Amino acid sequence: MAELSDLELLAELGVDTAPEPVRTLTPLQERIIAGFEDIQRFVKENGRLPQHGEDRDIFERLYAVRLERLRALPEARELLANLDSEGILDAAEPVGRVSSELDDSALLAELGIEQDADDDITKLRHVSSRAEKRAAEEIANREKCEDFEEFRPLFEGIEADLKGGLRQTKPLGNSEVTLAEIQPGNFFIVGGQLAYVAASTDAFTTQYERADRRVRIIYDNATEATVLSRSFQKSLYRDESARRVSEQSAGPLFGDTAEPDDLESGTIYVLRSKSSHPYIDEHRELIHKIGVTGQPVASRIANARNDPTFLLADVEIVDQYRLYNINRTKLERLIHRALGPARLDLSAGDRFGKTVQPREWFFAPLSIISELISRISDGTITQYVYDPVRAEFVAQDDA
Repeated sequence: MAELSDLELLAELGVDTAPEPVRTLTPLQERIIAGFEDIQRFVKENGRLPQHGEDRDIFERLYAVRLERLRALPEARELLANLDSEGILDAAEPVGRVSSELDDSALLAELGIEQDADDDITKLRHVSSRAEKRAAEEIANREKCEDFEEFRPLFEGIEADLKGGLRQTKPLGNSEVTLAEIQPGNFFIVGGQLAYVAASTDAFTTQYERADRRVRIIYDNATEATVLSRSFQKSLYRDESARRVSEQSAGPLFGDTAEPDDLESGTIYVLRSKSSHPYIDEHRELIHKIGVTGQPVASRIANARNDPTFLLADVEIVDQYRLYNINRTKLERLIHRALGPARLDLSAGDRFGKTVQPREWFFAPLSIISELISRISDGTITQYVYDPVRAEFVAQDDA
């Protein structure tokens, strides 16, 4: 089959990738809500409704005018009904209005805003959208990450993986990042910075009756922010250069049979040595060479007895996995990295008398190798590390 996209790979794994239904608001509705949120903030901070009067702050007077307009608009009342938990729209009218008060245009002029001749303040054109406010708040809410040294190795590891080809950055394009992706352990690039989702609260329901969580985001410039996951989702959407950072593997990588349009990439091979070396002879059932080749395995091992990589001895093929549409080099690096703790320190001489240390031999039972291939295939290998003492894969949190 043809190479699958990320969403198609997730779908193949049975992961629900359908985006959560989002309530669609018109630009006018967005501005009405944003304008009302300004009034709510004023009431919360001052314990009273905004009032008219020359002795009042210019913003308070603007909020008072805005509140009158919102009360007079049936469509605004209907839109704000579920948001008006304080009963602002039905509270007593603002008092203190005097005949010499500034009119709407004069209020806007004092705020440094020029009003068009055909402008209508009921449309709230001069209210910043919630998206604009949240974009500014997101930057303002960042603070120094006091425990950044704990996260530095993670960032350095990601950068090494990217350089080594074990991970990739993928542009978001038209595919929206789901809330399920914004979870601890995942990396993104936003605003030109590498961002790590370090922690998350339990889910809760917002005033808009949508599920959300608060997440702690650590940035590679040693700053951090605690924001709603939906807010971080929107910051990714707004940034045209935002990218996902892939896991070390993503989705099904290989299978037993090929579809008509699959491109064969090669084979993972698992070998046992027939060497007469005492240590190998004693542990022969547990010592395996694991590699990836683009040629027939039989051809790859034909000259094993003369090749230090094969310990200058014939080998036995104990397992093979066919690969389709896979980058062999990257896959082999992933396999060797996952089994790194079980790598054997072996050496053999080449035909020129030089000592060679093969890097593809591991002290791991065949069942562990099978589990490794399975975890690479389903994408869970990044959640586990191999414990050579216990001879099993353990969750990273338990390692």
